[in-house]
Amino acid sequence: MDNPAPASIWKFTRTQGARDGESFAAIMKTADTAQSDPDFAGLIVRCAPRGKVDVLVALIRPFPPRSHPKVTIAASGGGTLTFDGSMAAAGAAVQLPDEVSAFAAGKWQTTPSLSVVVREDDSEIKGTVALNGLREAYHSLLANCGR
Repeated sequence: MDNPAPASIWKFTRTQGARDGESFAAIMKTADTAQSDPDFAGLIVRCAPRGKVDVLVALIRPFPPRSHPKVTIAASGGGTLTFDGSMAAAGAAVQLPDEVSAFAAGKWQTTPSLSVVVREDDSEIKGTVALNGLREAYHSLLANCGR
């Protein structure tokens, strides 16, 4: 008898930076596969230089490296915002503007889930990410930034 899978948790990762000895801490949450396109991987929140935090949308199918997709984020508690993204990680992730970091640090920590739509030319990738556990994961991330 199979137990139902637990709600996915925020996964803590550390990746090497471009410079020797440089590494970046990040937390990642995979998409709700039942409510997401197969090309939508999830959400990444990572430490950035100078004490900043970046929010990225992870994709399975990359966009061209120079593209600037429009990213629309709808919080389950209400409120929809659209941002211009830029490509990161060889086109497999869309980096959102700095203002989005404030949502991850605050409002999203009490929001059940986000619906995300990434549009580039005629291409559209949609996904949903449950945000349960974000508050704890975010504080853990901040404690590991700059180490």
